[in-house]
Amino acid sequence: MSRDIIDTILKCEVKGSKYGLERTRALLKACGSPDRALRIIHIAGSNGKGSTAAYITQILLSAGKRVGTFTSPAVFDYAEKFLVDGSLPDGRELRRCLEEVYDISLTFADRPTAFEVETVAALKLFKESGAEFAVVECGLGGLEDATNAICGKEVAVITSVSLEHTAILGDSIAAICRHKAGIIRNCPAVVSALQSAEGKVYFSALSVRFAGGDISDIRRTKNGQKFRSGGRTYNIRLVGSAQCYNAATAAEACRVLGIDEDSISKGLAATEIAGRVQFIERGGRTFILDGSHNPGSFAPLCEALEGTDGERTLVFSCLSDKDVEGAARLLSPCFDSAVLFASSSYRKMDTAAIYAAFKGRIADISLAPDVTSALAAAKGKTVVLCGSFTVLKEGRQWIEKEL
Repeated sequence: MSRDIIDTILKCEVKGSKYGLERTRALLKACGSPDRALRIIHIAGSNGKGSTAAYITQILLSAGKRVGTFTSPAVFDYAEKFLVDGSLPDGRELRRCLEEVYDISLTFADRPTAFEVETVAALKLFKESGAEFAVVECGLGGLEDATNAICGKEVAVITSVSLEHTAILGDSIAAICRHKAGIIRNCPAVVSALQSAEGKVYFSALSVRFAGGDISDIRRTKNGQKFRSGGRTYNIRLVGSAQCYNAATAAEACRVLGIDEDSISKGLAATEIAGRVQFIERGGRTFILDGSHNPGSFAPLCEALEGTDGERTLVFSCLSDKDVEGAARLLSPCFDSAVLFASSSYRKMDTAAIYAAFKGRIADISLAPDVTSALAAAKGKTVVLCGSFTVLKEGRQWIEKEL
């Protein structure tokens, strides 16, 4: 190939997003409609989409199913977006699918976006890999997200909803719920019970199945936590009470698919996710990497910090469309000091805007030019890098190399 197709697509990302389904529908058709050959689980929500997708994937694998999983963003490796049977795909096959779909997209007068190309390439890859199921996570919203162009949905899954992307989705919970509920098309729907009162009212009118409303007896364990739901006890490795709701939501979605309870239990217990309250011990210090990026998603991190001692330092950056005021309000009480920086993403929020949100909330605040400088300046016994998935890869590389 004369070009690196992944590098080409990554460069296209800076052109931003266009919403609507027409381009993706046309691209799917031009590529042989791979979505029609798959049994698709479609996931929307503000928080918990990635972990719910991971739970569903592991449950299906425990049941002996072939499954492709399309999520975003990637944390440590671009290919993470396109998992085949829970693992990174063959690099040559991934590049071939991306190349073929991208070349077709070039013939369109209304050029599909990078995410639209990735969506179609993922489904093509999964079909050609022999997958029966495809777990597909929305990029943004749901109603007009590229992934909503797909056919063959077996079940729609909606995780917890909170205020996010308000310039696009609306400035109320009800408005955002409308976008998320847009994925419910000709299929049953499972909705997490972890919703605000307004969210519960909205979804209750849609005849959905709520999952996790009976969760009880949440307890930390040596390897994660356990909880009871539906008269059963489940063990999961991910921490934070919200993960119990994500797991219960995944379990209910798999029941809709006819998956047995033994596979559900085994799949939930086996699920691990990099970059979500991920602990790394180095040089007598604890580093925690967490991709949480809006106020509704920080609870698991805050719960995990309750078990740490010594000075805690926050290393934080976020993207320009995030609620940095809400993040500062929730995170600040957990930390003694903070190092703030702007990420390298084209969507980054300026350091000055981040500082304005945290000023007066944490006494000891310093600024850094980038993530590695910020980590080098962090002085706490426990150092937390969070605010965006986009900074975790470079942060982890520095931690593992320097310490």
